[in-house]
Amino acid sequence: MSKQMTDLTTKISTLSAEEKRSLLKQLIQKKTSAVEISTNDRDNDDIPLAYYDFSHSPQYRNLEQMIAGITTKGGVADPYFKVSEGVNRNTVVINGREVINYSSYNYLGFAQDPDVCLATKEAIERYGTSVSASRLLSGEIPIHRELEQEIASLIGVEDAIVFTAGHATNESTIGHLFDKNDLILHDELIHNSIIQGCLLSGSTRISFPHNDWQTVDQILTEQRRRYKRILIIIEGVYSMDGDIPDLPKFIEIKKRHKGFLMVDEAHSMGVIGDRGRGIAEYYSERINPTDVDLWMGTISKSFASCGGYIAGCQAVVKYLKYTAPAFVYSAGMSPGNTAAALASIRKLKAEPERVQSLHERAKLFLQLASERGLNTGMSKHSAVIPVIVGNSVRCIQLSQAVFNRGINVMPQIYPAVEDKAARLRFFINFNHTPEQIHFTVNAVAEELAQI
Repeated sequence: MSKQMTDLTTKISTLSAEEKRSLLKQLIQKKTSAVEISTNDRDNDDIPLAYYDFSHSPQYRNLEQMIAGITTKGGVADPYFKVSEGVNRNTVVINGREVINYSSYNYLGFAQDPDVCLATKEAIERYGTSVSASRLLSGEIPIHRELEQEIASLIGVEDAIVFTAGHATNESTIGHLFDKNDLILHDELIHNSIIQGCLLSGSTRISFPHNDWQTVDQILTEQRRRYKRILIIIEGVYSMDGDIPDLPKFIEIKKRHKGFLMVDEAHSMGVIGDRGRGIAEYYSERINPTDVDLWMGTISKSFASCGGYIAGCQAVVKYLKYTAPAFVYSAGMSPGNTAAALASIRKLKAEPERVQSLHERAKLFLQLASERGLNTGMSKHSAVIPVIVGNSVRCIQLSQAVFNRGINVMPQIYPAVEDKAARLRFFINFNHTPEQIHFTVNAVAEELAQI
């Protein structure tokens, strides 16, 4: 250290606390002035408009071009953001007209169930419309824990934690639990929320061919020892295709390679299994629910509410409750949403016949679609049934054509799926009638033949 620097350090050490603060303030002001002078020397007129005006951003322009291209080329209106004027169930009112509805994942009809609605009203009367705080601080109410215990009991694991949004559940959990030293393997058809969680984690991410557990085994045989932890992620029912993975095989692989396994049950919980208890019940003779480390699900579908959950061992749930950003730094689930989910789960346990009716309706749809030569892809034993059209413009045209005949079903097009896999995606609800299903399949087949 130079003599000048030594003298300065000695002088600073003799200053009082107030004098040190004054000196620091002077240095900051001097540095700020220097930056301002340097910045003001430049002219900002050459900064492109797209850098500070969203309407000129390339992303927005691309969106506008895509919408214009589809509507102009297909000769149809924008099919998205239709306004539902009532409960989203097997029928819905749109623009004053009642249509058969296949764009709702109100699988078990709990969203309009009188008992569920009453429980929601009673919770609001008792706890208000919001808990107004993070649960970690002062936002915990008794029914939060009741809901978590019901979820854990339904699956057959130790505990659960509920988040206020399904997408954030995956994103925050994966991004928080794993890091750059880890490897995450996920199915190529996995949901966007999981991909975002992987990106947030900084982990090495590899997608494997759909349902291909052999490739997962091969990758881990070659690369397992390069990483601290590994996570395999699959879905209980795939949301675009309606098929079910071979869970026992994935469990076998994760055990052999000493890793973690996560299953996203957004579209399988309440839907598959004899009593609607999800993929663990579907494979109940071959697996134990505790073989899966992270059970994820949404409560916006079968359970008529809004939010998501992670269920598993007590240790991971406790860790997430004290540290997961989407839980710690977010207000707790609202009383109304909590009560709706809680009442729905209890009603599911009491009325498993709803699940049987749902299975019968889905089976009927698949049978009729097969007879009419419609391509339903890999859908099996679930309430998600695609009708694959194979072209985005034709898909939107078909959606509009059947809407004109009184059927509401949304097109799934690029980039949600590849253009060659564009499809109408039907969500079957337990209260769809056989007559509605017969009418729908016939109408789809007839209109598709005309396009």
